[in-house]
Amino acid sequence: MQSPYPDFDLELRLLLEAIYVKYQHDFRQYAITTMRRRVSQAMQRLNCPTVSRLQERVIHDPAIYSTVMGLLTVQVSEMFRDPTYFKAIREKLIPVLETWPFIRVWVAGCAGGEELWSLAILFAEEGLADRTQFYATDINPEALREAERGIYSVDRIAEFSSNYLAAGGRGSLSDYYAIAYGSASFSRQVPCQAVFADHSLATDGAFAEVHFVSCRNVMIYFDRALQDRAIDLFKASLVNGGFLGLGAKETLRFSAHGADFEEVDGSQRIYRHRRTAMALGHGEVA
Repeated sequence: MQSPYPDFDLELRLLLEAIYVKYQHDFRQYAITTMRRRVSQAMQRLNCPTVSRLQERVIHDPAIYSTVMGLLTVQVSEMFRDPTYFKAIREKLIPVLETWPFIRVWVAGCAGGEELWSLAILFAEEGLADRTQFYATDINPEALREAERGIYSVDRIAEFSSNYLAAGGRGSLSDYYAIAYGSASFSRQVPCQAVFADHSLATDGAFAEVHFVSCRNVMIYFDRALQDRAIDLFKASLVNGGFLGLGAKETLRFSAHGADFEEVDGSQRIYRHRRTAMALGHGEVA
């Protein structure tokens, strides 16, 4: 996307700097084309003729910032999106993950929670629900609330169900939700130990020691330096031999930390943190 007017990019940089200083959310290393598009949408939504006018409103009105935040972090997802990814988890990761006595899974950039609940269903079907702790993180508070509620429009269920079956589902998706008032609720039907937390891949440190990180279709909005920072966080958070899952258009091929991972399934963008000799010497599964 080209700049809409001559000083747009200059004003955009000032807006992102103002957001960082005022609200401690750092979008300064997000891909410039993404920020142009999303800020333009915010200007249109809020009837602001310039980015400078938008910046003024964002600085002085937290409610306006909440609206802008939703537009800057918008992510479109669905349950069992890219079913072959979940099938690969079931077939290639679960046999290793289940060898650990307790499993911790980090869903980074969880958006509305569709991926979290998909993984929770998968782990439940593999008999691992009672010894798996999920961590769902995002920088958008409203997204986190939506993820924790686990409630989605019934209009989306047909697509979710199709994905579930293609991902190797062992029953019917209807086993995992209850219908009420035109919505399907998963949170009360799916056994899931989950912690929901605000976490930024741009500014925060390693989240927890985990066995599997799933962060899909998030880093495509980052520039190269921020992508490398995120991968470094994942590396620091993963146990030796832990797994990392990325989106279909994301890769470790050009990452500064790519050598620290080995491919498990290149087509599904699933990698494994290279294990050290010390870890293997203490009973870790090879």
